[in-house]
Amino acid sequence: MTDPHVTYDVLVQQHLKILRDLQTNSGLFLASRRGVKTGYDKAWLRDNFYECLAFEQIGDWDTVRHTYQAILKIFLKHEVKIDWALKERPAQAYQYIHARYNPESFDEFWEEWGNKQNDAVGCILFKVAELEERGMAVLESDDERRIVQKLVDYLVRLEYWHDSDSGIWEEREELHASSVGACLAGLKKVKTVLPYINVPDLALTEGRQALDKLLPRESPDKFVDLALLTLIYPYDIVSARQRDDILANIEYHLVKEKGVIRYKGDHYYNKNPDGRSEEAEWTFGLAFLSIIYHELGNEGKAHHYLELAKETITPKGEEPELYFSHTSEFNENTPLGWAESMLIVAIMKLYEKHQPVVVAQ
Repeated sequence: MTDPHVTYDVLVQQHLKILRDLQTNSGLFLASRRGVKTGYDKAWLRDNFYECLAFEQIGDWDTVRHTYQAILKIFLKHEVKIDWALKERPAQAYQYIHARYNPESFDEFWEEWGNKQNDAVGCILFKVAELEERGMAVLESDDERRIVQKLVDYLVRLEYWHDSDSGIWEEREELHASSVGACLAGLKKVKTVLPYINVPDLALTEGRQALDKLLPRESPDKFVDLALLTLIYPYDIVSARQRDDILANIEYHLVKEKGVIRYKGDHYYNKNPDGRSEEAEWTFGLAFLSIIYHELGNEGKAHHYLELAKETITPKGEEPELYFSHTSEFNENTPLGWAESMLIVAIMKLYEKHQPVVVAQ
């Protein structure tokens, strides 16, 4: 819980410090603190995408560029694997581009994991192109431009629009709307911004048709899922009707006091031994909703969710991954870099003039 007398500027600085401490010398961010026993002391492509949003929001382009230069080096290091996938088309999870890497050596982690995560490639394509669009170029060499073309070709070779993957939550393979949408958003942004990269029209039309067919569901087995918020922010890849359906479903079914559950029946850190109820409450879901409602011009709801998000800050001033259902007990993945970043973005978006604002008691 935050001190009611702390200004928003101070709060942003406190959480930026936490987030900066998760960055390694290579430029990659860890998902959580060094040495955490859960294995979150690794660098995820997706987490780095979200962790960098805070630095984009404050205009720290050196940090953003440092991170994306490291991500491009990862892909270049594993270019032979990507070439093989373009030729053979992956059939096993280990043959896919992995989502987690050693933050210093850029080596893959090879233990059993949900390594099929197409959205992790889509989100990087989206951001690389968007940064170019905003004049913050990260593509500095022919090698980097070549690897971006191969990432596009990789998603097309997978036929991502009907390729089951483990999705954002790295679980059972299904066709996920959040993954299809991330790939579609990435390819669409690349086609719009980078004219020297070939993006087949088929990859966009097939992706749009697949996404529209899935929505408002996340997958054949999941009616509603926290991951669907990504299609609204940052990707903005859904229609107004689809957006409204996603928000209505998530707010009705998933929003809790200290976070947003990922989906009904989520077993991860489920407080109930039967795994059928008492799902864990993910803190960054509240900041997500605050950001989205701000972007939609609904400042009342944006402030409502920001206030709820602030109440999830631990006594040490950190944002955890999640709280156990209906408790004040949080898990070991504290601080979670993604959650820290989303909180910073939510605060900065609501107070864009950067003026100190005293939080009312």
